[in-house]
Amino acid sequence: MAVRPSPSLSTPVDSALDGVESSLTDRYQTTVPQPVRRALGLGKRDRIRYCFRANGEVVLQRVSPDAAEEDPALAPFLTLLKQDISRHPERLQPISADLVDRLHSLVGDLEVDLEAPLPEDDTSI
Repeated sequence: MAVRPSPSLSTPVDSALDGVESSLTDRYQTTVPQPVRRALGLGKRDRIRYCFRANGEVVLQRVSPDAAEEDPALAPFLTLLKQDISRHPERLQPISADLVDRLHSLVGDLEVDLEAPLPEDDTSI
């Protein structure tokens, strides 16, 4: 897999670095190694694209946020929320112990194992 540096990258890529590796979990997930994150200028929640070349090479690229792909309702909602909090800070309330107890009663002691293998019907990917 080739790593193409971000055009607007301010952190230089170590040219002596030949490559890095990572492994896949049972869910086909991996951690993007720090040198790759730095080379592409990646941050948390960023998106990446895998581009396939005719010679079998796969190129990893950072996906630039596109206004068309963003949630059209999120920005107006956050603006409304910000305005309401600014105009009426007295409406803000801490989360009560009762609400915390209610939330715990709804989810119980639910634990999620991200390393657990997928069920058989999901492994065809």
